[in-house]
Amino acid sequence: MTNKELKALISLLDDEDPDVVAHVHARIVDLGDTITPFLEEAWEESLDPEHQKKLEDLIHDLQFSALLRRLQEWKDEGAQDLLHGMWLLSTYQYPDVTLEQIKQTIAELYYEAWVNVRPEMHPYDQVKALNHVLFKLHHFSANTKNFHAPGNSMINQVLESKRGNPLTLCVIYMVLAQKLGLPVYGVNLPNLFILTFKSELAPQFYINVYNRGLILTRADIDNYILQLNLNPVDIFYEPCEPIDIVRRALRNLALSYEKLNDPEKATEIAKMLDVIGEEPQRGSFLASSEEDADDDAPDAEEPGEDEEDL
Repeated sequence: MTNKELKALISLLDDEDPDVVAHVHARIVDLGDTITPFLEEAWEESLDPEHQKKLEDLIHDLQFSALLRRLQEWKDEGAQDLLHGMWLLSTYQYPDVTLEQIKQTIAELYYEAWVNVRPEMHPYDQVKALNHVLFKLHHFSANTKNFHAPGNSMINQVLESKRGNPLTLCVIYMVLAQKLGLPVYGVNLPNLFILTFKSELAPQFYINVYNRGLILTRADIDNYILQLNLNPVDIFYEPCEPIDIVRRALRNLALSYEKLNDPEKATEIAKMLDVIGEEPQRGSFLASSEEDADDDAPDAEEPGEDEEDL
C-alpha cells in the first residue's frame, strides 16, 4: 500500500457510516504498527478532537498488539533476560523507551559500583558496598509517598526518579549485582519481594532492598513467615525465575490501575499476564503482587512489619 493509499484509508475514519469506520479500523490494525508514523502525522495535522481521539485509540491498539507479540517472543525464547522483560512492561506506558536507553543507565551505575565492589571482599562487605552506591551516592529509595503509582513498576521511571516499589528496586539491584559477578537472585516472599545471596563462599543470606539493602538471615525469614501464619515452603527461601518476577511486576501494575479506577488498563495488563501464563501454585501460597495487603505502605525496617506485597 502506497503512502497516498494509506492517507486515504486513514481519512475514512471520519466517514459518517459506523460500519465503514469499523471496517477501516480493523483494516488499519491488520496492517500492523508500521502504519503508526502515518497515524501520528494525521493526528498532528487534524484540528478535530474527535478525529484525534480515534487516531489515538488506533495508535494504542497497534502498539499494544505489538507489545503482546514481543512479550510472546520473549517467553518463547526462554524468558531468561529479566531486563528485557521489565523493559517490555515499561513500553506499555512508554512505547518510545528503548532497551538500549535502560541498559545505558544501568551501565553508568555499574561502572561506579565496579569501583566500590571488589571480588576479594567478603559477601557481606560486597553487599554493603553496593548499598553505598545505590542508596547513599544515588539515593534510590522506596516511593512511600505515592506507593500505588504505576511508574513504580516501570524500570525506566524508577531509574529516572530513583523511587520505586520493592520489586523494581530489587530488579535494578540484582541486575547490577549479577553484572558484578555476584550470585544474587530474587525471592518470592509474600507481601515483599527480596533478594538472596547464594554461593558456596558463605552461608546463604537475604537482602531487603526496600529497607536500603538490610541483610537478613534465614531465621529472619522464618520469623516473618511465622508472623503471617504461613507454612514455610521453598518459594519463600530459594531463587525464582525471571519470568516469575515479570509476572509479579505485571500483577503490581494491574493493581495500581485498579486503585486508580482505570479498569481498561488493568484489563490490558491482565492480557499481558495471559501471554506469559500464570505460575503454577507451589505449596500453600502463590506469591502475590506487592499491593495485595494493606492500603498503607510504611517504610519497612524488616520484613516482619506491615507492608504491601511488593
